[in-house]
Amino acid sequence: MFYDSWYDMLRVAVMAVCAYAALIVVVRLSGKRTLAKMNAFDLVVTVALGSTLATILLNRSVSLAEGALALALLVVLQFINAKSAVHSRGFRRLIKAEPTLLLKDGRMLTDAMARQRVTESEVRQAIRSQGIGAVEDVTAVVLETDGSFSVLSRSQTGSGSSLQDVRRPAPRAAGQAKGE
Repeated sequence: MFYDSWYDMLRVAVMAVCAYAALIVVVRLSGKRTLAKMNAFDLVVTVALGSTLATILLNRSVSLAEGALALALLVVLQFINAKSAVHSRGFRRLIKAEPTLLLKDGRMLTDAMARQRVTESEVRQAIRSQGIGAVEDVTAVVLETDGSFSVLSRSQTGSGSSLQDVRRPAPRAAGQAKGE
């Protein structure tokens, strides 16, 4: 069957308009950071907002007020999380991963890659996606906090100051990665 009743269809249409409007208001009030995908928590909140919106639309037992409250609570919790991370170094360390150096000066850091569960082929894929043909032409590949790869070619490195907050392997691990 394509639908149960016209009432159900009308309910979904009305709930969609109202819940979507509520989501827009809540997200606009909370600011751009709410939907940024800068770390794993951000991704989870974005997915949770979508899931909550779907539940509001399709689950008869969830009222618009309950759904709007759930959306608002997710956004408020995300706001508190982001604000706390900005103001507290300890909290930031607790909830956020550090970016990790996976390749340095054309050499794969195999210990760091193993800890992050990243393969050499994935690193090479990230390099190719930046239009770079030789691993030796890369100064750094970083696994970012959101799971994406950043690739710096030798010509883009400059002073290297963008690598300041990147976790580097311990000296012993770096030596092993270079085959020493």
